[in-house]
Amino acid sequence: MAREHVNHSDLVRFAQEKVNLPKDRADAYRTQARGLRDKLENYLNEHPDFTLKKMMLSGSLAKGTALRTLNDIDVACYISGADAPNDVAALLQYLAERLRKAYPNFSPDQVKAQTYSVTVSFRGTGLDVDVVPILYTGDPQWRGNLVSQDDGSFLETSIPLHLDFTRKRKDAQETHFAQTVRLIKFWAQKMKRENQDFRLKSFMIEMILAHLSDKGLKFSDYPEALQHFFTYVAKTNLHERIVFEDYYKSSQVGSFKEPVQIIDPVNAKNNVSRLYTTTQVTAIVDAALDAGDAVEAALRAPTKQETVYYWQKVFGSTFQI
Repeated sequence: MAREHVNHSDLVRFAQEKVNLPKDRADAYRTQARGLRDKLENYLNEHPDFTLKKMMLSGSLAKGTALRTLNDIDVACYISGADAPNDVAALLQYLAERLRKAYPNFSPDQVKAQTYSVTVSFRGTGLDVDVVPILYTGDPQWRGNLVSQDDGSFLETSIPLHLDFTRKRKDAQETHFAQTVRLIKFWAQKMKRENQDFRLKSFMIEMILAHLSDKGLKFSDYPEALQHFFTYVAKTNLHERIVFEDYYKSSQVGSFKEPVQIIDPVNAKNNVSRLYTTTQVTAIVDAALDAGDAVEAALRAPTKQETVYYWQKVFGSTFQI
């Protein structure tokens, strides 16, 4: 394929300038989250029976896949104790009350229960931290029941195991795995801006790319890495079951009725794509077909202007060379 006008290095520069969360901002966000965690640990040292047991940075910032548009931080909070409610709304109020107790310097309006999380707002930075509760019974791998951001149901999970899962893929393709995730997430955001009904959550993108990486596909050339993703989605129609064996055997995975089956690498009973309808899947496949065709056309375009035109069909008008 011709790469006279736009090549891997150009996509690297585009990612650095338009896609990736800058390092100084990422460091500042992590420092903010670390401060929250440290204050809780200090409180626990003085109140060992306190039901909030641990805070862990989670989400894209923890995984190193955050986009420049990141404006809040995800933190998991492990809660133990027989008095912790199993009703989601009551649990969130319970968590908010105890966060206020652990952080007495925060005013009540800085700690607010939302639909599936509790938001802690920092006045100095204007940064929001979304604290998601996990009901915890002492598992050494920090497995517990998470309140799902999809539908508010309880799902067994382990934040450390999920981070370890991502770390293994990042180690296998240093720099390139995380960067490919960010580029595909950037494309998905563009699709959502153009069509409010378009759905493709970041976790599914990560799982598809992890699956491709495990199959031996290399992401060190970003145009090819993008094509790996788009081609896989288009060829399989997302009907190929994706299962990982990092923490359980594939034989432990039961049967699912949903059209897309991407199984949580930490919980064999959780199909992370269970809520996707056939219509939504068709929209993803069609978008991947269009994006794959645009990449193909961009790599064969005879002029710089035409090449940029096709790359903008993938990434939008912010793509400039």
